[in-house]
Amino acid sequence: MLRHVIAPSSGWTKASHAVVRDRRMNSDAKILLLYVQGLPESATGRPLGELALKLEMKGRAYQQAKKQLIEHGYVHEWRGQGDGGRWVTEQLFTNTPLTRDEARAVRARLSPEAAGPTRAERLSAPPSAQSPTVGEPTPPSAGGYVPEEEHVDENTPHPPSEAEPDPEPKPDPKPGPEPETGDRPTPAQEPRAEGTPPPPRPSPQLTRAERVLLSLRHTRRELLLGVGEARALAVEAAKWLERGLTESELRHALLAEPPKGGVRSAVGFLRHRLTHKCPVAPAPVAPPEPPPPPVRALITCTSEAEEDHVFRPLGDETECPDCRRATAYANWMVDTDTYDFPPDMTWRQRFVAVAKADALRGEPA
Repeated sequence: MLRHVIAPSSGWTKASHAVVRDRRMNSDAKILLLYVQGLPESATGRPLGELALKLEMKGRAYQQAKKQLIEHGYVHEWRGQGDGGRWVTEQLFTNTPLTRDEARAVRARLSPEAAGPTRAERLSAPPSAQSPTVGEPTPPSAGGYVPEEEHVDENTPHPPSEAEPDPEPKPDPKPGPEPETGDRPTPAQEPRAEGTPPPPRPSPQLTRAERVLLSLRHTRRELLLGVGEARALAVEAAKWLERGLTESELRHALLAEPPKGGVRSAVGFLRHRLTHKCPVAPAPVAPPEPPPPPVRALITCTSEAEEDHVFRPLGDETECPDCRRATAYANWMVDTDTYDFPPDMTWRQRFVAVAKADALRGEPA
């Protein structure tokens, strides 16, 4: 390696080989050490951190360099509380490593006022003599306190339902000024007159919806609602519950997909979501069709026919439809003494009708 070195004639700083070749300190600690060593006396009143900013050394790099300088004895610090109660940190910088005792001796030589007793020594000193208080000690005085007038009627949050009548009402000839809006009782605090029906109780859906809206703040703090705001939004939220959704499904629909920019207004955000994402009401379910009547077993017809035949009854009848029709025509033929038959009547029905009519007249078949 070739080397070309020219010693500077001015603006130079002497550096010890022990500092330059010390492997225990990094380059930041060495540069800070050489920089402070070459400063004039007028710049020594500034703290070490402010001087490190001149070298663009801050943050983690400065803390690491300062720690190495303190560990190797190049920087020493003393922190104490002054007479005014303010804490003061005094730093000593040296270009040769010093022990704690050696640094304290150098500090006492450079700053004689700093060599006085420490704060711990001043606190351990005995107290000075003080003049006693004038007079004899007296016990604390009790009594003589007049309590202020309590306005019970104004502070009562729930007044009685029926106002007590005034035994001796006094007319007020001069009407006084009307009370301000803030002094007027709210409708919920006004006593209810006799005979007035109580206010209707909220439906179970409104109560459940209000409970869901007030519980949103436990999951997302930005959805904090007041009682009045939750009660106003519960009307829209109750429609979700009336359409078959559960409380957990309603809570999930309100908390899902939060806006990227955050929620500016909890009331506006929830009102928009409740209105525009409300599920469609389910179509009315048609009533189920009645089941078909049970199929009865086949029975034998009890009419006096030539051949036995069976049929399936619909009720409690014992004759088949053909035999019952023939019986009706037989009664009609006996009453009218005629043998006219309708065209849709089968030959079997006609034969049975004639046989029954003859039987009713007493004629042999």
